[in-house]
Amino acid sequence: MSAQTNTPTGWVGWGYFASIMMMVLGFLQGINGLVGIFKSNYYLVTSTHIIAFNFKTWGWINLVLGVVIFMAGLELLRGATWARVVAVLLAALSLVANLGFVNAYPIWSITMMVIDALIIYALTVHGHELKDE
Repeated sequence: MSAQTNTPTGWVGWGYFASIMMMVLGFLQGINGLVGIFKSNYYLVTSTHIIAFNFKTWGWINLVLGVVIFMAGLELLRGATWARVVAVLLAALSLVANLGFVNAYPIWSITMMVIDALIIYALTVHGHELKDE
């Protein structure tokens, strides 16, 4: 039997990547929310596109989601195990939220969904190396 060491491998960079991307995602989500709050006529929506909320409500949802995602990213840098679980759930929630917003602004939403997918991959496959001791 070989003894298992707790030294991180080269894959620990994926965990740090996810932490930084969570902070970037939170910042971008906050900008998206502020645009929805203060300039609701910015987004192009036709009568065939349906969204469950008006843009001001959608903006507040995105702003709050952005702040929470940013804070989870900070906790990931510390190596908190609970933050990894919360970060995956928040990235999945952000992915679904941006999927609902793709009709209003597709390029932004698709970019955000790609970032969400990378975060989920990094934390589920390589996030265990960020454990705090």
